[in-house]
Amino acid sequence: MSIDTTSAVTSVSELERLKVLHNGTKQPLTFSDAEFERRLAGLREIMAEKELDAVVLTSYQSIKYYSDFLFTYFGRSYALVVTPDDQVTVTANIDAGMPWRRSYGENIVYTDWRRDNFYFGLQEALRQRGITAKRLGIEDDTVAQLQRERIAAAFPGAALVDVSQAAMRQRMIKSAEEIEVIKHGARIGDLGGEAIKAAIREGISEYEVALIGTETMVHEIARTFPHSEIRDTWVWFQSGINTDGAHNWATTRKLQKGDILSLNCFPMTSGYYTALERTMFLGQPDARSLELWEINVEVHRRGLELIKPGSVCKDIAAELNEIYIGHGLLPNRTFGYGHSFGVLSHYYGREAGLELREDIETVLEPGMVVSMEPMITVAEGQPGAGGYREHDILVVGEDGAENITKFGFGPENNIIEA
Repeated sequence: MSIDTTSAVTSVSELERLKVLHNGTKQPLTFSDAEFERRLAGLREIMAEKELDAVVLTSYQSIKYYSDFLFTYFGRSYALVVTPDDQVTVTANIDAGMPWRRSYGENIVYTDWRRDNFYFGLQEALRQRGITAKRLGIEDDTVAQLQRERIAAAFPGAALVDVSQAAMRQRMIKSAEEIEVIKHGARIGDLGGEAIKAAIREGISEYEVALIGTETMVHEIARTFPHSEIRDTWVWFQSGINTDGAHNWATTRKLQKGDILSLNCFPMTSGYYTALERTMFLGQPDARSLELWEINVEVHRRGLELIKPGSVCKDIAAELNEIYIGHGLLPNRTFGYGHSFGVLSHYYGREAGLELREDIETVLEPGMVVSMEPMITVAEGQPGAGGYREHDILVVGEDGAENITKFGFGPENNIIEA
């Protein structure tokens, strides 16, 4: 399966469908070998419970979680094939030896020389290991219908069994190594926030402020994790009407005196997402804006108190709803009160079983990492128009929760003199 450099190749048809590309040496990974073995052992327990011969993982989050490899899609498929004894990534030839260098386990490379070489690679990964799959695990929450059909065709007679929900539940409990990475991420988010706060002034544009925060965080990630890939860190910095949505990208709008501002820093360390979000004002807010801001801070403070082991996600949401109801603002709430952290980004990953919403019955346990992030939006033309939100990250422990976000919130900290 390796590249033959001794014989001449005269046509595309003679080129290999698959390769082994051990180019260079394995690079230091984000976590220890023992940590990856712990994760894979958990997945193999899921396999045993579901009586699976192997698992084909195709999502960003699962491939990253179990192998440390974060792929770049660009229209090509990727997979991590896990068997009872080992694991192998199946990656595109365009990436050459990088996936092998930056992953835990073996690697098979598929080429573009024939259609469906990716699925041939999946077949070969099991054939080389002497496995004829009768029951094969896949991720139904992210596998597109066409890809599911092609996996089924590659393994005729095999039952395709969903593992996505069980794998998600495994990811919800963080190890000590994961929590250490997440704590660094929160610290780095705070640094980005401080850089942004120092840059805010009348006349600067949203995107310029965002670039300043992003650059600060990227440099600190590189310093803290010197062997990591540098990718995906970003900032949403919003002003005026652009604060109405939590996920609105920075624009060319220039800041004006009296603006409501929203600072959102997202340092990404090796696929691990953290966030800092704060309401700010450029100059003194008017009376209604200040009242709305303080109400949202009231919800935020109470939410921080409610995050502890034994609390139920839906109960937290219900109690915080009552505060908004008391102020006539429940219809202005824009999303749930928080969510799990880990392998997550705006384009991949979600531990949907751990969100602080009315329809989630999950009980908080030690090792879970969740945010508290209440937000309300008041429409343009109404007093106090804009979006108000705060965001802290908490690590649930045996007796309580540790707030690892240190950047101050509320009017006493975030009114910027114009």
